[in-house]
Amino acid sequence: MSQNAIFWPMIAHAVLVYGVYFLIAVRRKAAVERGSARVAQFRENRDEPAESLFVRNNLANQFELPMLFHPACLALYVTGAAGPVAVWVAWGVVLTRYAHAYVHVTSNRIRYRQPLFTAGFVALAVLWALLVFRLWTA
Repeated sequence: MSQNAIFWPMIAHAVLVYGVYFLIAVRRKAAVERGSARVAQFRENRDEPAESLFVRNNLANQFELPMLFHPACLALYVTGAAGPVAVWVAWGVVLTRYAHAYVHVTSNRIRYRQPLFTAGFVALAVLWALLVFRLWTA
């Protein structure tokens, strides 16, 4: 497996972020059309309508913990440590982000969201541990 494979999970996460941006636009437009929101509400983003609130919160989540994902992948690549294990773990991070996003923008049940977040959190810690191991043994 080529080290370049580490970029595919990164691209997949970027696709997720674009998808969530698209979903929030659709939900906000629907809220305006139904009359439950006004376009002016979105200028300062203080009063998000119920229809798009979960999506806005999920969008914010995509720029929190996942912000550690991309530099870890890049650092693994640069140090030559983006082998099969790192790639599989990176896919694990991304798959948990997709599942977490799905739960977040639909039912938003903490019962399902929490374990998905935790699994992604642990997988991301493993990516960083792989990097530390590589640096320590180089």
